[in-house]
Amino acid sequence: MALPTPVNSQITDAVTQANVKVLADSPAIALSNLYQITSQSLGLAAQNAVMAQQQSNIVHQAATTQGVNLIYAVDTEAVADATEKVSRADIPSDLVNILGVIKGLKKQPNNQIVG
Repeated sequence: MALPTPVNSQITDAVTQANVKVLADSPAIALSNLYQITSQSLGLAAQNAVMAQQQSNIVHQAATTQGVNLIYAVDTEAVADATEKVSRADIPSDLVNILGVIKGLKKQPNNQIVG
């Protein structure tokens, strides 16, 4: 009970109890606000993760489609034939022979190499 005053004691008690109730509810309200903010932040983080995964899947699908298009665009028989010819050719020795000819031509003063 409150101290005796010229105001009715029941009114004083009601106001005091209302003030005490507000003070008692403050920690609970603050904690509930914290829980709501935390849960909303976690929900937004989960939504952002899902969106990033969807965008990543779209990029991967586009890259796969481009790769398959490139594979289908190349004539495989022509590639295999060219690869076989290159592997059977003696390219390193041919390059050494060409280099020797060029060096031999450079040593002669009257011959001019155009190119």
